[in-house]
Order: sequence, then structure tokens, then C-alpha cells
Amino acid sequence: MTISQPREILIVDDEAGIRELLSEILVDEGYRVVLAENAREARAYRQCQEPALVLLDIWMPDTDGVTLLREWASAELLTMPVVMMSGHATIETAIGATRIGAFDFLEKPIGLQKLLSTIKRALKAAAARTPRHISLARLGTSEPIKALENTLNRLASTRKSLLILGEPGAGHDIVALALQNAQVPWVPVVPARLTTTPLQLLEEAKEGMLFCPEIGRLSRLEQKGLLFLLPKLAKYETLMVCTSSEALGNLATENKFDPMLLSQLSAGVLMLPPLRDHRDDIPLLIEKMWGEMRDRHAANGSLLSALPPAVLTALSEAYWPGNLEHLTNVLENLASTQSEVTPELIRRVLGENQHQQKGVSPEVTARFFEMPLREAREAFERVYFERLLSHEQHNMSRVAELAGLERTHLYRKLKQLNIRFSRRGTESF
Repeated sequence: MTISQPREILIVDDEAGIRELLSEILVDEGYRVVLAENAREARAYRQCQEPALVLLDIWMPDTDGVTLLREWASAELLTMPVVMMSGHATIETAIGATRIGAFDFLEKPIGLQKLLSTIKRALKAAAARTPRHISLARLGTSEPIKALENTLNRLASTRKSLLILGEPGAGHDIVALALQNAQVPWVPVVPARLTTTPLQLLEEAKEGMLFCPEIGRLSRLEQKGLLFLLPKLAKYETLMVCTSSEALGNLATENKFDPMLLSQLSAGVLMLPPLRDHRDDIPLLIEKMWGEMRDRHAANGSLLSALPPAVLTALSEAYWPGNLEHLTNVLENLASTQSEVTPELIRRVLGENQHQQKGVSPEVTARFFEMPLREAREAFERVYFERLLSHEQHNMSRVAELAGLERTHLYRKLKQLNIRFSRRGTESF
């Protein structure tokens, strides 16, 4: 990999001889160098400029290097790699500096090869971490997706491991793949390797990313393997990207998911909106998907150039319990059908009737308001809970939460209303 020449390397040391020696070495290697003889000068320079890298002495008369490092970290100015230097620092001091955010520690007197190799590693890591805008255009361009994109970019800049949560089919893999950086390794995790060769995974993903999809489906032993890796990520300069469409909180309560693992991963959670929460994106998504399918079928020319407006409306108004994946599969079905594509065909494919497509139950008619109060209330409750059950895919925890009922009260109410339900519906975090 070719690394472009850095802007400047800032050398901060109160000893003139060391500053001059390091400067000569680095200039000879083709680097540009800026010198600061104390923390005050380094602080002033960083307020105006961002060096490519800082060589920072720990022991200085005005402010020690660790304190300056902490100041930069607190002020969100620690955006460049910092290599600490000292001839008298203890191991505890070096470890403390690394925890604050230092890239590495060099002990004086510094060997030439050690100095140059450390700088090259630091600049390589910085190049891989250069902030870049992560686009989620494949999910849409609506306000909810723009907000999701902003959150993703903010979380990515923190260099924390990321946990992507959402309903099944909401686009977990799309978001994860948007994080891929061609400059660094991207290693998908085969679950079995979490119990057999976890450290080998870290070696393969060094200075890159580990991708672990659907962690709610891991066995407890595999979860322990994942938990084993988390504290070692920093050493390997590796990020972890995990996804789940399972209710991890519920699984932890049921002793099916490691609560410590959930706690560790919860520092960087990204919640995906269901497709129904960004319906404005559906027409554009359909246009893109249909165009891709049309290109694949170009040889036989069997696809319409565009779906009829009425069909587009029917697709846009559908509920989509399986979200984006559901929409994709339905379009694939339409692309292979020999029937005329009509709104009625859409409803049959989705398993909906006319009333469901419009979001109206037969009971919600003019007669509804002519019923006695008790009958009207019972009819409304039946419609209300049937709609909730349908919308939440019989996720009883979610239905109870939305209805403001304890789950035992919810079960009792559904039995009173003679509504069939499943306790084994898909849950969500």
C-alpha cells in the first residue's frame, strides 16, 4: 500500500539536542518537521494546525506529555497519532498514555529503525482511519436515513466497536458493508472460529475490521469467544462490527445471551429504522432495484421499463413486515411472473386483502359509530390489537409495550377478545 507523504510531524521535547537529532533523521527520510520545546508551544500549534503525527516527550518542565495528551483527548483534538517518548517512564505510565489514546511508546535512547518503523505504522494506521463520509444511499435519502447516516459517521469516528440492531431485513448487511474500507482488512467471522482460532481472526483483521453478523444466533460458547476478543481489539488496532435482528435484551433475560457481551457492545449501538418509518424512500428504492433487474433480464427484454403508477402506489403503501429484504423479494417475484403486474397482484403476493391494503378493518365503517359503547369499545380493541399484532409480527413484548400493558394482562385481553396469537413471534431489541 502506498502511503502519501504526511503534512508535518510535530516533535515536542524540551531537550534541544534530541529535537535537532530527530528532525535531521526525519527530514532525511522525506518528512516535514515542526519543533516545539515545551507543552505550551505544542498546545498553541495544535490549536491552529493538525500535524500528521506527534512525537511527544513525557517529562517536560511546564506540563508533562501525559497531561497534554489528556488535554487533547478531552478537547477532541487527539485526531492524529501520538507517539510518547521518555527515558525514565514506568510501564504504568506508558500503559496509561496508551489508554488515553497514544499510539505507541518509545524508550530513549531511540533506535533509528525502531523510530522509523513506529512512525510508518502510525501513519499507515492514521491513513486507514482518515474520516470519510459513509453513505447509506442504498437504504434511501429520506430524513430518517440521513439521521441514521449522521449517527453512523459519528460512531465510526469514535473507533468503537459497532452493534447494528433492527428488525429482520432492515438492512444490517448494507450498513455493515458501507463501513468497508479498501485500505484495511475486512474479515467476516465464521462462528465456529470464535471457539477454535479466535486469535487468528485478530491477526487476519489487524488494523482492519471484524464483521460478525447476527450475534443473537451464536451459541453461548461462541459468545464467550466473541467476549474474549473484545479487550484485545485495541492491541490489534481492530474494530468489531456486529449485527442482530434478535431481541438481545430478551435473550439475555432468558439466559440465552451473555449479558456481559451485550453490555460491552452497547457503547456503540446503531438502530435501523423499519421500512415503514421511511416510506418516502420506497419509490426510489423500487426504481433502483427494478432497473437492476431489468438490466439482468435485458437479453429477453421481458421486464417493463417501469412499474405502473398504481402498482408503485400499492407497493409504497404496503406494510412490509420483512422490510427492505421483503421488498426486494417481492420485486424479484414480480420480475419472474408471467402475469400482468397490477395492484391486485401485489396484494395477493403480500397476502393482503383490500381492507388490509388500505389499513382499514371491516369493523371500522360507519356502522362502527352506530354501535352501543360497549360493543364499539370491544370492536375497537379487537381491531387495535389485531393491527398491533400484525404490525409487530406477533412480537408480544413490543405489542405489550405499545399498548401499555403487562404481558400477562395482554394475553388475558387477547383471549377475552378471541384473538389468536403466537408467543413465539420475532422479538426486537
